[in-house]
Amino acid sequence: MNDTTDNKDKPGGNRPGGTLTLKRPAVEQSRVKQSFSHGRTKTVVVETKRKRFGDDKPAAPAPEAKPAFQQQPRVTPTPSQTQRPAPQQASRSGVVLRTLTTDEREAREKALADARVREADERKRQEEELVRRKVQDERDKVEREAAAKRKAEEEARHQAEEQGRRKAEEAAKKLAPKTATRDDDDEDEGSRRRPSSGGGPRPAASRPGSVAARAPVKPVAVPTRTKADIVKKENRGRLTVSNAMDEDETDRGRSIAAFRRRTERLKNKAHGFQMPTEKASREIIIPEAITIQELSNRMAERAVDIIKFLMKQGQMHTINDVIDADTAQLIAEEMGHKVKRVSEADVVEGLDADTDSAESLQPRPPVVTIMGHVDHGKTSLLDAIRKTNVVSGEAGGITQHIGAYQVSTPRGLITFIDTPGHEAFTSMRARGAKATDIAILVVAADDGVMPQTVESINHAKAAEVPIIVAINKMDKPNVNPTRVRTDLLQHDIVVESMGGDVLDVEVSALKGTNLDKLLETILLQAEVLDLKANPDREASGLVIEAQLDKGRGPVATVLVQRGTLKHGDIFVAGSSWGRVRALVNEKGEQLKSAGPSVPVEVLGLNSAPEAGDRFDVVPTEARAREITDYRERQRREKRGAAVARASLESMMSQMAQAGRKEFPILVKADVQGSAEAIVQALEKVGNDEIRARVVHYAVGGISESDIALAAASGAVVLGFNVRANGQARDAAQQQGIEIRYYNIIYDLVDDIKAAMAGKLAPELRETFIGNARILEVFNITKVGKVAGCLVTEGKVERGAKVRLIRDNVVIHEGTLSTLKRFKDEVREVVSGQECGMAFENYQDMRKDDIIECFRVEKVARTLE
Repeated sequence: MNDTTDNKDKPGGNRPGGTLTLKRPAVEQSRVKQSFSHGRTKTVVVETKRKRFGDDKPAAPAPEAKPAFQQQPRVTPTPSQTQRPAPQQASRSGVVLRTLTTDEREAREKALADARVREADERKRQEEELVRRKVQDERDKVEREAAAKRKAEEEARHQAEEQGRRKAEEAAKKLAPKTATRDDDDEDEGSRRRPSSGGGPRPAASRPGSVAARAPVKPVAVPTRTKADIVKKENRGRLTVSNAMDEDETDRGRSIAAFRRRTERLKNKAHGFQMPTEKASREIIIPEAITIQELSNRMAERAVDIIKFLMKQGQMHTINDVIDADTAQLIAEEMGHKVKRVSEADVVEGLDADTDSAESLQPRPPVVTIMGHVDHGKTSLLDAIRKTNVVSGEAGGITQHIGAYQVSTPRGLITFIDTPGHEAFTSMRARGAKATDIAILVVAADDGVMPQTVESINHAKAAEVPIIVAINKMDKPNVNPTRVRTDLLQHDIVVESMGGDVLDVEVSALKGTNLDKLLETILLQAEVLDLKANPDREASGLVIEAQLDKGRGPVATVLVQRGTLKHGDIFVAGSSWGRVRALVNEKGEQLKSAGPSVPVEVLGLNSAPEAGDRFDVVPTEARAREITDYRERQRREKRGAAVARASLESMMSQMAQAGRKEFPILVKADVQGSAEAIVQALEKVGNDEIRARVVHYAVGGISESDIALAAASGAVVLGFNVRANGQARDAAQQQGIEIRYYNIIYDLVDDIKAAMAGKLAPELRETFIGNARILEVFNITKVGKVAGCLVTEGKVERGAKVRLIRDNVVIHEGTLSTLKRFKDEVREVVSGQECGMAFENYQDMRKDDIIECFRVEKVARTLE
């Protein structure tokens, strides 16, 4: 790029087809060529901004910044002001300036306002960036100081190690000359001993007549040695088998290994390392069961020593055997260690033990449970409050699921829990009473207090929650609410109108009468209770219902009691755990979080939990797995203990039930609460001869594995609001397994009762027909004995059962083979007539014996 090729891009260049003008551009451009080393060049563009006229005037003082509340609003000009032409000022260049229109002025003002906003945002962003950089610089400074400190400590440590190593080398060098001198002494001693042994040539100094022998010898001071030192020197040498087996071997010289060990000790001493002089006492954590290997590792002891100790106690164990906590504690204390006992149940400690401070508590909506007898209008009352129609969606018009809803009122939110009223759903009503703040007892004015009403009262009293009585169906004619209040007195429920403290409201779900008064009563009771919870903590609450949805997987309906449940939280519910993937309210809307007293459906569990389980948010997945594994082990052990428990009483009970028939059943339901209610209802069906045995119950559709289990146990498969898939239907047809579908619990229980009654042996019922007295016994050839009788009571029928009674003692019981009147075979003989009778396979009949005639009928049995 150079100056010749860029002329066409310049503002004032000769462009073909360009327009000539005297107007100067606001920004003038020029190009400058830069030269660098090694022959490199670069052309850059230089822009020159033209100074406008009037810019040389002194700048006006900046207006003083006023607070936002002191700024005056911009006054919109009136039409007369906007139409008045502005005075024209001639510019220095002689160009006449056009007056701005209203739209242009407003657009310019808007642009200036936007520019001011952007400038403020930019200033705020720069301040935040400055604060962030300052924090980052301080963090970097701290890290640099820490790194420098670590580096100095590392250098000091290296210097100390180097100094210790030099000291050790100097100590080793000092030991080396002493060893060499000792070896020289040994050699000198050996050379002096060799001539005395004979056999070798003697040196010249020892031969007679030599010059050395004739020369005077200066005496040398020889150190005196004892006989023990000489023996010690003579015995030093290489270790051999003969030396090792020699009994006279008393002492040997130091070996190379001993010298090395001594050198190593000196080196460690120079480094400052001291060998432990006594065994360290440790604190040992001992669980309920531990292996010998693990115990030895925790105590830093040899496993052989533990096994020796147990052998002294008379117990033979190997290193992989499991011992109990008491034995492990005895071993650890015997070896001088401190013991800390822990239980396996410690993993669940701390989930909900902490309490919230009074400053962190905030008001929360009340949780209200609607309870009462079946068909007293509980769900209809709630539908009238919510302005929905849930009853039409329930099979048979009765509630068979527990539901949770939130209703908005002018004075705040109210959370309602609707419970079934059928007698089989006792556990659901108990869960509703457990999770509630206020219990509404719905009683029909035309029906009065019923068994499930009494049960609901007992649940509310056990939960220690206040009760509000709602007398429903007041729109019906000839109703008497006073009778309801009087019946409640028998169960210690005294309403305000009778001098008590229990609130009561007369309502009509069909007409919507007094619903606002009922809501006001609920909120009044909630104000008295002063309900509060801490929303700024980990969530915890209660599982109201759980089900297995085909498209969404395990789904749990939970009621948050404290804290806030958010997306991504890891929580445990009974023996199930998961991460929150979605929160859905009763209207099907997605929620980001759920605070206290909010019922939501939670997706993301690994399995469907049990209804009534508590759920708690935990920090990590490892903690969640640890808790769920412990709870699953506890559940398996409890089931195994229930099966394996043996006592004299249980053995006698099993012997009494040895001949008891069983009716195996496999139950699959849509929700966990319905499955539990069905199992509880079936366990009550039966008598001393037959009982229902639930092989398996779970939530979800009927699968092929369920059919295989039913085939192995000979069970009947019951589906409550669920269906079998294609593979399960084919497998059931091939194996002859019966699958029954139900949507009303009444029909299910009645059918099971009828099926179980069909397996009972029929009842034999005896019906008296008549009596006859033997007048004479005749012996007839080829026939045998025939009794001539007179019918004294009732009648006698041929083929009926008869008893032969003699002196009021039954002699024989059989069947009547022949019944004749004169010579004719007759069907029956009435009282007052004579006849001839013969028994089948019996001839011992005497005069004045009584023949009793009776009929045996089989009556089918039923289960109550």
